[in-house]
Amino acid sequence: MTLLHLFFTFFKIGLFTIGGGYAMIPLIQEEVQRNHWLQPTDLIDFIAVSESTPGPFAVNIATYIGAETEGIAGAICATAGVVLPSFLIILLVAKWFLSMQENRFVQGALYGLRPAVVGLIAAAAFSISSTNFFPEGTFSSVNWTGIAIFALAFLLMLWKKPHPILLILFSASLGIVFCSAQEFIPF
Repeated sequence: MTLLHLFFTFFKIGLFTIGGGYAMIPLIQEEVQRNHWLQPTDLIDFIAVSESTPGPFAVNIATYIGAETEGIAGAICATAGVVLPSFLIILLVAKWFLSMQENRFVQGALYGLRPAVVGLIAAAAFSISSTNFFPEGTFSSVNWTGIAIFALAFLLMLWKKPHPILLILFSASLGIVFCSAQEFIPF
């Protein structure tokens, strides 16, 4: 793999991702699998770390994947690739959006993009959860600990709405406790 290939791959991801970092996960999964850059479980770990660290998800995940595949130069190329389309699009939008926001084609495009973004995020959630909850791809290898932590985090978000940082720290603590206790409690 060349640095140029890494740059253009993440440029394409950045260009066609509408709706933020979560919406780009299916594109990233497709490219990572097609290029054999990471194992699926490694990608899930990179997604978790990228979401848990400060900064935009897109920049974090591109930097991690670039560094893993091509070192520091790869991190720079992947990060530049994923950021450049947004930068260019924002420049164009800033210049012309106010004059075009009442345009029926612009309104129609935005109307069509909103549900597509929800679909991309839902597809990413399904893909990540299936890889996490069924690590070997079968129902015989269920990650019950992961399902329990997910259910608890989900219920806490619905019921108490804790700050996301607190929820991340709480979930990480549960993971540490469960992993430490695995030798004593068979899951």
